[in-house]
Amino acid sequence: MFLETASRIWRLLPYRMRLSLIRITQDKFTVSVVALVINEDRQVLVLDHYVRPGSSWGLPGGFIDPNESPIEAVRREIREETGLELESPELVEVRTIRRHIEILFRARARGNASVKSREIRALGWFGPDELPAKMSETQKRLVQKLAAD
Repeated sequence: MFLETASRIWRLLPYRMRLSLIRITQDKFTVSVVALVINEDRQVLVLDHYVRPGSSWGLPGGFIDPNESPIEAVRREIREETGLELESPELVEVRTIRRHIEILFRARARGNASVKSREIRALGWFGPDELPAKMSETQKRLVQKLAAD
């Protein structure tokens, strides 16, 4: 009886009020995309970020904008950071890290990579076993796992 009454009341509430109640009561997450970009020599693109705490080197990517699909976001982020265009990005994994969702893609790229963003200090192509020392062990393991597939 209680659930039926609550359901009727819920349906009578204006849409915006229902949406507000949902947003107030649910956990919030940030969502980003990351790309494992591989060149013809099987090397992986790694960027030296200014703002990455603790380990400045990492895979390229960034946050998804409102109303943007993950595939659009990964293409935009790589283009903005490096000038590269991704060829056939493939969804590889979706992981949750505390209150953050990370959507990981693997792709080849067209063009010549260069630093295009003030967020990036440098970039380089590295073999999976030759990654920069200042790259987190978690990302190194991720690169090695995905590059082996």
